[in-house]
Amino acid sequence: MQFKHPEFLYFLGFLLIPILVHLFQLQRFKKTPFTNVALLQKLVLKTRKSSQLKKWIILATRLLLFSAIIFAFSQPYFSNQKAELMHNNFIYLDNSLSLNTNGEKGNLLQNAIKEIIENTSDKESYSLLTNSNFYEKISSSELKNILLRTVPEAKNRTLKEILLKIEASKNTSTKNLDNTLLISDFQKHKKQINNNVTNVTHPISFIKVSNNQKNNLSIDSLSIDNQGNSNFLVNVTIKNQGTPKNNVPIALQNDSSIFAKQTFSIKENGKKTISFPIQNHTTFKGKISLDYKDAFSFDNNYFFTLNSAKKINVFSIGKSHDFLAKIYTKNEFNFNSSTIQNINYNLLEKQELIILNELNEISNTLLLFLQKHLKENKNLVIIPSQKININSYNSFLKNLKAGSIQRLKKDSLRITNINFKNPFYKNVFSKEIKNFQYPIVKSHYQTNLKETSTLVRFENQKSFISQLFSKRGRIYWSSSSLNTENSNFTNSPLIVPIFYNFGKLSAKIPQTSYTIGESNLINIPITLNKNQVLAINNKTDSFIPLQQAYNSKITLETSELPKTNGFYEVTHDQKPIQTLAFNYSNKESSLQFINIKALIKGQENLTYSDSIASTLQEIKEKNKVTWFWKWFLALAIVSLIFEILILKFFKP
Repeated sequence: MQFKHPEFLYFLGFLLIPILVHLFQLQRFKKTPFTNVALLQKLVLKTRKSSQLKKWIILATRLLLFSAIIFAFSQPYFSNQKAELMHNNFIYLDNSLSLNTNGEKGNLLQNAIKEIIENTSDKESYSLLTNSNFYEKISSSELKNILLRTVPEAKNRTLKEILLKIEASKNTSTKNLDNTLLISDFQKHKKQINNNVTNVTHPISFIKVSNNQKNNLSIDSLSIDNQGNSNFLVNVTIKNQGTPKNNVPIALQNDSSIFAKQTFSIKENGKKTISFPIQNHTTFKGKISLDYKDAFSFDNNYFFTLNSAKKINVFSIGKSHDFLAKIYTKNEFNFNSSTIQNINYNLLEKQELIILNELNEISNTLLLFLQKHLKENKNLVIIPSQKININSYNSFLKNLKAGSIQRLKKDSLRITNINFKNPFYKNVFSKEIKNFQYPIVKSHYQTNLKETSTLVRFENQKSFISQLFSKRGRIYWSSSSLNTENSNFTNSPLIVPIFYNFGKLSAKIPQTSYTIGESNLINIPITLNKNQVLAINNKTDSFIPLQQAYNSKITLETSELPKTNGFYEVTHDQKPIQTLAFNYSNKESSLQFINIKALIKGQENLTYSDSIASTLQEIKEKNKVTWFWKWFLALAIVSLIFEILILKFFKP
């Protein structure tokens, strides 16, 4: 038995007072002599005995009365915990997308919410942690209202983050008795590396909810190959978890209409890439859909956008050649040129293709800029002059680990071979051309360059124009000068498709999609006034993201919003500027889960369960308080009534 106010028990010491009064009677008796007292002596003896018994009974009832009152005020109770501590239940409810699936009792998240609501207590407080919010010390009615509004979202917390949040909450609590419940499927993904629970000192109940599904097919990623001339190849990577699957339908939509359909088969726990060619489309509002029912449905759709309608920026540094201006026309390109002495580096930063047109040497300033240019996955064409500073060029090539130039060789050679198998020429030639007027060069550079592919060859099978090794952007190398004194190549029909593709394949495709729940930086090529802002919206949601203005663009930053996948419009004054696609993270599709039983093995304060209701009921029973002050108060009343009855009816 425990007491809420044990200080009242000190009053039990005052019970000695009636005992002392009873033992030491202060009244003095006078003796009166009688002639015949034999009969009186018998009566006095009998009366004294009855009176003593009555006094002892009255003393006992009064002691019982005062003792019962004192015990009633001290509020005795039976419980495993201290009554003066406030009972607070800390609940983490995982509302990530992986719980938005069906188990034996229906939807995992909705069933978890239902069991929590049905087993809450009005006499306790709660702290609720979800993947995006934290509600501290709320009543059971508030908890129910919040739970009813809780929906699945594309965000999750690692076990380490949850334990740190629990620890921080407990450190700020005073006189609280915290029961901690973690309700999750405990999905494992790459950032769930550190799951150490050996330092946990507070009691925690791990409650695992599971759908028992062992098969899931998901769209893992998507990439775009720019094939020039408004042609693209969409490569979709499908991930399979579980048994092999055959004849699975997959569809590509453009906006709301079906663009293409295929079926595929995939091996057990394997990956497969499926390609969709998109031809003659400068813009595309795409959606990939899998028609397959498995563990998760949210990962069966993938949204993306293509927008190659903008003009491509091309800049030539060095000698002025008319053929470049004729190829890079204003309807498709923004073409500019400059001498080495008059370079505007601010303008050069915006270029997607830079042509070094017969420079004698590459300055250190230009060298550093070109390295940065290539790191940004932009392209470079190098046309050497007949009098280059070989050391200057080799210094540049050495930094790129692309090899070196050896010497200039004066030897007339014909350009005879086109590598038609190179993807560079895809959709350029309708058939292989064998008999054409061969252009010639009078001199060329012998090199020891690391070539990844050859576009055109001399008659001796050496490379005339080739693509060099580069970790980032593409580098195209011409082994000879193209001025009319050295070559008639600029008068050849080959000059147009080659240099046109240099430009078209340099088009920097804007990011095709963004991931919900992660930090995204989105560049919008627009200039606004000081107080103007951009908004992002679709049919149901609208929000203003964080944004920063630059000279020629606005950079938007999204993280918490949006919450659902699909297409969104970037708008200014309610006018659409650009379409964005948002998708859920592929981390949510994992069917790998943390082995909680093995993780908490040997930890006495950590328990495992697969039932939310039973765990909450156990906590209720453990925290239950049985009060006895009413019984002691009733005992005091009974003692008082008993004393009254004795005084009234007990006549000694």
